[in-house]
Amino acid sequence: MTAAGTSGVADLGPLERAREQKAWYWYDWANSAFVTTTAAVLFAPYLTSVAEKAACGRATDEDLGYKCTTDLHVLGLSLSAGSLVFYIVTAATILSALVLPVVGAVADRSSNKPRLLGGFAWAGSLMAMLMFFVAGSAWQLGAVLLLLATLFLGASLVVYDAMLVDIADPDERDRVSSRGWALGYLGGGLLLAVNFGLLTVMSDHTELAVRISLLSAGLWWAAFTIIPVRGVRARPPVNTVAEPGGLVSASFGQLWTTLKDLRRYPVTMTFLLAYLFYNDGIQTVIYAASVYGEKELGFEKSTVLLAFLVVQFVGIGGALWFGRVARRRGAYRVILVGLMVWLVVVVAGWLTPDENLPLFLLLAVAIGVVLGGTQALSRSFYSQLIPRGREAEYFSLYQACERGTSWIGTLIFGLVHQWTDSYRPALLALMVLFVIGIVLLSRVDPRRGIEEAGNTAPAVV
Repeated sequence: MTAAGTSGVADLGPLERAREQKAWYWYDWANSAFVTTTAAVLFAPYLTSVAEKAACGRATDEDLGYKCTTDLHVLGLSLSAGSLVFYIVTAATILSALVLPVVGAVADRSSNKPRLLGGFAWAGSLMAMLMFFVAGSAWQLGAVLLLLATLFLGASLVVYDAMLVDIADPDERDRVSSRGWALGYLGGGLLLAVNFGLLTVMSDHTELAVRISLLSAGLWWAAFTIIPVRGVRARPPVNTVAEPGGLVSASFGQLWTTLKDLRRYPVTMTFLLAYLFYNDGIQTVIYAASVYGEKELGFEKSTVLLAFLVVQFVGIGGALWFGRVARRRGAYRVILVGLMVWLVVVVAGWLTPDENLPLFLLLAVAIGVVLGGTQALSRSFYSQLIPRGREAEYFSLYQACERGTSWIGTLIFGLVHQWTDSYRPALLALMVLFVIGIVLLSRVDPRRGIEEAGNTAPAVV
């Protein structure tokens, strides 16, 4: 298969480029409903309670001094009900490592990335909507739906992130990526606020309110995906490597070629390793926060939801502010500073006393400031380090450890909890991921990496 011609930002006027960028932002808005309401806030503690009912006959009740410590038995293995969600995410990520690179290879050879984005997104949103039917002690249904929704989300984000190169030139990407993240925080925060109100009104029927909230996140994800699918135009593939066979077989061949060629880009490889570790830390902190707040610190579900609302709305300003600072200082330096703040957040969370609401909300503010900025700039910085025409394939490697598909952190968190029956040491153990990520990132030479990939460097590196 050969390139069908050049495509991307060069063939767009300023108005058309801005129009496509605005349409592209909306997928951050669409999927953030699931990422926030379902993955980060409600489903992990809800599925944990469902699993505890299956294991112990009832869920943990801190008010009555009851804690479920009976294990589930899965395929001959004894698994802590409190660690189940983290093992599921670990399994999803291992599968992602096998599936997403092939998705990326297919996307790079596709002549219609927006339609491919829609297919994955709508499949994932269907899994999210079906979570409404997880009730009683049916943790197996919840486990399967979470696994599939996570895989489809990762696949859609491979395509979505690769489209950034088509709609923004090098000097625009930090701004465009940051605005996308900011809009995502706004959308996720608005739906979370609605669900917060629902949980408050239906305080006597909390389980039903949670299930309705899960359904709303899936519907939101499906509906708003229409905007980027229709608003970003299809483009022919660029610079694809000639491989024999049809689309899928050629994609496997291109994947193998890319994995071998990755050795030619040592800076890109070093950044990917750094990102693997520090993003695993970020994702695990976010994924574990709701369980930590409810099960360890003793807050009500509505209080934890309020903290996540703080994260969402502070995150809007944080993402935009990081984008502005990156224009003056460069994305690489700003990411490093953000990771230092993450280290402080982990230690502060470990030290936070039970039921100390002011400190818990202060932590939420700190997370909101750095969360969107570090993730948005990591996406735009990585886009500078990959060769043209293979964006989706390279972003598939990136997505294997993005948005809740991390596995090292969740595995560490789940194992430490299983060994200690406490989430505090599990949280503190995540420090090692940030330290390794910072050390590896400090070895990245941004300008050299951009030159090795054959790309044009932005004005500030």
